[in-house]
Amino acid sequence: MKVLVIGNGGREHALAWKLLQSDKIEQVVCVPGNGGTASMQGCQNLSLAVDDFAGISKYAINNDIPLVIVGPEVPLAEGITDYLQSQGLMVFGPRKEGAQIEASKAWAKALMAEAGVPTAKAAVFTEAAPAKAYIQSEGAPIVIKADGLAAGKGVTVAQTITQAEEAIEAIFQGQFGAAGSSVVIEECLLGQEVSVLALTDGLTIRPLLPAQDHKRVGEGDTGENTGGMGAYAPTPIATPELMARVQIEVLERTITALKSRGIDYRGILYAGLMITPDGDFRVLEFNCRFGDPETQVILPMLETPLEDLILACIEQRLADMPPIAWKQGAAATVVAASGGYPGAYTKGKVITGFAAAETAGAIVFHAGTKLNAAQEIVTDGGRVLNVTGLGADFQQAIAQAYAGIQHIQFDQMYYRRDIGHRVLK
Repeated sequence: MKVLVIGNGGREHALAWKLLQSDKIEQVVCVPGNGGTASMQGCQNLSLAVDDFAGISKYAINNDIPLVIVGPEVPLAEGITDYLQSQGLMVFGPRKEGAQIEASKAWAKALMAEAGVPTAKAAVFTEAAPAKAYIQSEGAPIVIKADGLAAGKGVTVAQTITQAEEAIEAIFQGQFGAAGSSVVIEECLLGQEVSVLALTDGLTIRPLLPAQDHKRVGEGDTGENTGGMGAYAPTPIATPELMARVQIEVLERTITALKSRGIDYRGILYAGLMITPDGDFRVLEFNCRFGDPETQVILPMLETPLEDLILACIEQRLADMPPIAWKQGAAATVVAASGGYPGAYTKGKVITGFAAAETAGAIVFHAGTKLNAAQEIVTDGGRVLNVTGLGADFQQAIAQAYAGIQHIQFDQMYYRRDIGHRVLK
């Protein structure tokens, strides 16, 4: 079977890598892919834009590729699944209507209220003045979110009213483009964030291993929010007892609410949770796709063939599948980023050390990379690589990831040196 994977990040490299471990998968085509997918045996890149739905469809049909897996949220929100399904292709990822759960935080908040999903108190505004008045009445700290898609960067945890008002001004003045046509203002919840990615066929929903991301750029969880600087799984703070509650109170209630709206949601439902100091939880937001960098620690732990799970979701037979099988132990990944990220950074820096990192036992997933004319791997984004380690426990997994990243080199490379600090304590 051939598979086409949409996207060019570390998540998509991990998806292609996992699929190619199966003897049922003969080839993976990545659109547009990156330097890692271009270099992997059994994988090739196709230089099309992720929103070129007609071009993607034509290529898949002409090359006998029946299955498309969509990595990023933007093409899902723009309706890629609807289009490709209309052309007779199987697609893993929700249709446009279901993808609103990530594309609009306000829409997701309304769905959670309807479903009885525990979440933070929030209000939605389309103008700055009433938003600022609300902030004055609520006080700080408070969370300001651009309503639409902002590549993981549209959230400000404001410690003061002044900070919150500045965030409101920036959003309404176009910092995040169309994503900032409205804002969601939420109470600030304290605790630890956990990512629960779940597979669903629209009827049944099954969680994958709970993971913990490190969103802040600086060590000690300081500095600006990013798309994620590292992750580990399975996070011990998501106990079996807590996950049993999440299954009922979050995952099943959400799928039921989607069904009640006539939405046939098949793909990944990703709940970002805040685990409060008293051990309770609230949903911060939903995503409609695999997380990044969570996928880079979840898939290396997966024993069940990925394509079997994906096809079961598409064909609405997830309930008939045996329990998902996992490796014992833990996984951790460290992001190597371009200097300046999440702000301005330069591209085109030559990267070395891949073979030595893999000899040290790490798995290197490419994110912002490409092959240049000289067939060198060079930087091509803010988050450049994910260096993943596996181990019998977190100490081993984290040590292996850092042992691998010591061999990676490119000009102005930056990475956090405290990934997994909570579990190591």
